Amino acid sequence: MLSPLQADSLSILPGIRHGFFTRQGGASRGLYASLNCGAGSKDDPVAVIENRARVAEHLGSFSDDVQTIYQIHSATAHAVDRLVPRESLAQGDGLVTRTRGLVLGILTADCAPVLFADADAGVVGAAHAGWRGALGGVLEATVAAMEGLGADRTRIFAALGPSIGPQSYEVGPEFVAAFEDADRDNGRFFTIPKGRKTPHFDLPAYVMGRLAKLGLRHTERQAPCTYENESMFFSFRRATHRKEPDYGRQISAIVVA
Repeated sequence: MLSPLQADSLSILPGIRHGFFTRQGGASRGLYASLNCGAGSKDDPVAVIENRARVAEHLGSFSDDVQTIYQIHSATAHAVDRLVPRESLAQGDGLVTRTRGLVLGILTADCAPVLFADADAGVVGAAHAGWRGALGGVLEATVAAMEGLGADRTRIFAALGPSIGPQSYEVGPEFVAAFEDADRDNGRFFTIPKGRKTPHFDLPAYVMGRLAKLGLRHTERQAPCTYENESMFFSFRRATHRKEPDYGRQISAIVVA
């Protein structure tokens, strides 16, 4: 049984269903146990298809799959009005739609998923905000794409889901420089924890900071750390530190019901 995390603000919106799904409740095994929704992983494709079908059914999709995108850590967002086959996926990191029953999904394994909804316009969006995409403007691009479908940012609710926390996100000086070159104020998202010599980045706080500048109706943070909560979430960085050969991806999804 699937028990996704939910944002209170999105949950109260009429005609909107969503979920920040964990790794629990799926058909995958081993490294991918159990709700791995990443078709790009080396998991059994049959298990991944089943996992995505379970998510689609949970949210009341008109199909047995979730509409995702070929994620490339960009600032590109696309509008979709029908389910696109996996072999024809557009490249980008944001998706928006006003098609009822078309579930939009973003895959993550430490990056920040953000779900958006304007219930009055019947428009929803989903963004994959890794550090490159967030810095480049994927959140802004997703909101702009929603406006292209009739949404109004003063009515849009946005919620940030599970992502890597600052205590687990160690970075190098060139990483800090990239953010400070873009905006000197970005230095506030970096700290050097006691006993450490290198900076750590607060991705959830940075994403919330970008959302705060967009003039949205409401923003919310549901962001437990994916690295630290192994029983709940997949984590690219955790898998890398363990020298594991691959990793699963959890999905965050939203639909106009």
